[in-house]
Amino acid sequence: MGIALHQVAALLYLAAAVASAVGLAWPSRKLLRAATLLLAAGVTVHASAFVAFHVEGRPPPLTELPAVLSFMALVGVLFFLGLEWRMKIGSLVAGIAPVAAFSTFVAALELPHRVSESFAFGAGWPHAHVLLASAGLSFLGIACLAGIAFLVEDRRLKAKRPQRGVRLPSLEALDRANAAALAAGFPLLTVGVLTGMMWNHAAEGRLFTGHAHETLSFLAWVVYAALVAARFGSYAAARQAALSAVGGFTLLLVAVIGVGLFT
Repeated sequence: MGIALHQVAALLYLAAAVASAVGLAWPSRKLLRAATLLLAAGVTVHASAFVAFHVEGRPPPLTELPAVLSFMALVGVLFFLGLEWRMKIGSLVAGIAPVAAFSTFVAALELPHRVSESFAFGAGWPHAHVLLASAGLSFLGIACLAGIAFLVEDRRLKAKRPQRGVRLPSLEALDRANAAALAAGFPLLTVGVLTGMMWNHAAEGRLFTGHAHETLSFLAWVVYAALVAARFGSYAAARQAALSAVGGFTLLLVAVIGVGLFT
């Protein structure tokens, strides 16, 4: 049942992606609202899939990439819907829906072939690390998306080009969404890094092993720590904050997804 629900969620996310793309190409606010509703339906089914896995007694292996992608999509969509409700950034659904569709589709294909693992060392640390770090990565991904949209809209305004089609959210709304996602994501990323170190200590007897994933993740954390200090501790220009959010998330993707794929 969990796999079937993943498939349904992937289809709903895909429908949201198509509706939002059409709504931007042939400007239609109704289609964008429909895309947001489809996204909400998809995340409801998606959450039900995780419940079904646990009811069936076959929870997905959280340290495997397909499960990580699925969980990131779930919490990312939930957080985005909360931001959209508060800040009216609905046109960004065109960036969220395709990623959610792809991640859930990959999970639906791969999870049937994965077996839940039992951890000999510090059984709670792997799960805590994956849950916290994945949620933090999802929120920081939304900060990146808001940053990209901010840079696009800022460039349009400076070039004095007329707005065509459905308008992007205002620079103020995008900057607020960036800040909110950063404020929520960085603490989760920090605790995720710490629980990862405790996982290493339980399994290897040391906090840091020098693996590429750990090194790049720590470097990304340093970038975000500097961004948070500049953003909330002193004045930082909104454009600089947007650029930093994009750069930091790119490094995180290489650390988490790229290293996971090629090692």
